[in-house]
This record gives sequence, C-alpha cells and structure tokens, in this order.
Amino acid sequence: MEFSKRNTGIVLGIVLGMLAGFLYWNYVGCVSGTCAITSSPVNSTLYGALMGGLLGNTFKKERKTE
Repeated sequence: MEFSKRNTGIVLGIVLGMLAGFLYWNYVGCVSGTCAITSSPVNSTLYGALMGGLLGNTFKKERKTE
C-alpha cells in the first residue's frame, strides 16, 4: 500500500506517457519509416512511458529523515 502512495506520480506519468506516445505515433508518426522512435508503435509507446515516468518523478515529494 505504501508503494502505491509513494509512486503515484511516477505510475500516472508512465501511463499518460504511454498513451501520448501511442497517439503521437498514430496521428503524426513517420511516413518514410526511417525515424528511430516514431516509426514503430512499440518504440513510440515505450519512449513515451520513459519520458512520462521521468516527468512524474520530478513531482515526487521526498520524505525528510532525521
């Protein structure tokens, strides 16, 4: 239970990033197929998950220990 409370922002960022990556591939994508990230839905979705997780991690509150 504590894991989910501490990492809600990261998990939410990953899920939203995956959705954004897939939608970017679907609507923008790469017509020629030579783009490393946007030519494949898997690559685009994983890249979005990575970026979303990193963004979600920036809003994580650190607990102070004394």
